[in-house]
Amino acid sequence: MTEHANDIPPGPERDALPRFVAIEGPIGVGKTSLARRLAETLGYDLLLEDVEDNPFLERFYRDPGVHALPTQLYFLFQRTRQIGQLRQGDMFRPCRVADFLLDKDPLFARVTLDDEEFRLYQQVYDQLTFDKLVPDLVIYLQAPPETLLARIHKRGVAAERAISQDYLERLNEAYTQYFHYYDEAPLLIVNTRDIDLADNDLDYRQLVEYLLGIKNGRHYYNPQYNPPS
Repeated sequence: MTEHANDIPPGPERDALPRFVAIEGPIGVGKTSLARRLAETLGYDLLLEDVEDNPFLERFYRDPGVHALPTQLYFLFQRTRQIGQLRQGDMFRPCRVADFLLDKDPLFARVTLDDEEFRLYQQVYDQLTFDKLVPDLVIYLQAPPETLLARIHKRGVAAERAISQDYLERLNEAYTQYFHYYDEAPLLIVNTRDIDLADNDLDYRQLVEYLLGIKNGRHYYNPQYNPPS
């Protein structure tokens, strides 16, 4: 069973918890699964990307060259709308776990769009006015392309069947470059190749114990796999 908020003691330890946690990483790495578990553990609100709502996504996976721009713009407008809604409710200072970081949106655009499309995308991005919400902690989940592809095939989502390892390699490289320079919030980089944060309770508990001690800076978490007992 997953720990719940009541398992974390009140007082200074509870007050020191990050109020806004953003989880990032390439498709198949386990962002949403970890976000759900962590929100439950901490007793936080859950903010998820509405991937299934994007009417262009399945067409993009089948033919990226044709459908990349509308897919990317749809996600951009969706994310900025979500951030705007969060800003309106900020007076209540809710605690949240999100499975995306708005800043990374141009990262996907640079991977999927050609030069002319990217210039158009950048013009749209620059015209959107929104105040970024800076997380108190960013968790960047990593895994090699072959691991990502195996996880994608295992979950069996029809729209993702056409995803190629070449696309995942390019996506991984873009994430690596992006987070190499990221310094806007405390950052925890987690190698998920040999662990199962979705279904292995020990793997998950050990990660939670580690991240609760993070206050600032950049941290690396590279554990070994713990098979289910």
